[in-house]
Amino acid sequence: MAMPSDTIQDSAWDIRQRIRTGAHVGHTAGLAPGKLQCNLAILPERYALDFLRFCQRNPKPCPVVGVSETGDPTLPTLGREIDIRTDVPKYRVFRDGVLSGEVTDITDLWADDLVTVALGCSFTFENALMRAGIPVRHIEQGRNVPMFRSNIALQSAGPFGGEMVITMRPIPEDRVGDAHMISARYPQAHGVPIATGDPKALGIASLDRPDYGDPVDVRAGEVPVYWACGVTPQNVLLQARLPLCITHSPGHMLIADVAEDAETPIYSNP
Repeated sequence: MAMPSDTIQDSAWDIRQRIRTGAHVGHTAGLAPGKLQCNLAILPERYALDFLRFCQRNPKPCPVVGVSETGDPTLPTLGREIDIRTDVPKYRVFRDGVLSGEVTDITDLWADDLVTVALGCSFTFENALMRAGIPVRHIEQGRNVPMFRSNIALQSAGPFGGEMVITMRPIPEDRVGDAHMISARYPQAHGVPIATGDPKALGIASLDRPDYGDPVDVRAGEVPVYWACGVTPQNVLLQARLPLCITHSPGHMLIADVAEDAETPIYSNP
């Protein structure tokens, strides 16, 4: 089901309030056009440095846009009064490498040693694609973007390593070059695509069966185009078998107050 148009045009702050009160629990694709959307990894401080090294070595799937103080649930560089415990529509909680559940509030799980790492999201550049007249199928169909585990190896750091997760968007064949040029303007949101065409070359058995998100139609004259995905850290964190880590649920992002095209995302209180 498509988002109501009034919800789509709400400010980032208004949408976070709706999320905080439970009025919005769905995915965030298409919301707050022009604002940065963020993937999340919340983990104990003793693992945070290795995780940040991992992100630095793998900037395409893991572009760091914000890091909290230890034990502080706010992210003042990304937005006004952000509370990371309540301002994401849905979270995933992992214990010892096992998904223990999905929740809409992590206040009861918060601890003084937790660090939040915010990572750029490909939802950010989708608004620019649509402004250029390039269709974004999952938004057209009111679905979450399809995400796939790939066979692309990542550079390891400490206990963190594995393979990249990627998103797929069908792009008209004559607009693939434009999609590359437009997304290149957003290095904090995964930048240019990593591949085009045959999914099997990336280890994907079928585009109809995404590992996360929803399948979308690939129509005549369109080409599958793949971008690095911020769900990658979820696989990496799972394989590291940390005693506790918390992420966003795929497609359910933190919406920041900073502009989607900010070279260095820093929020300034107007």
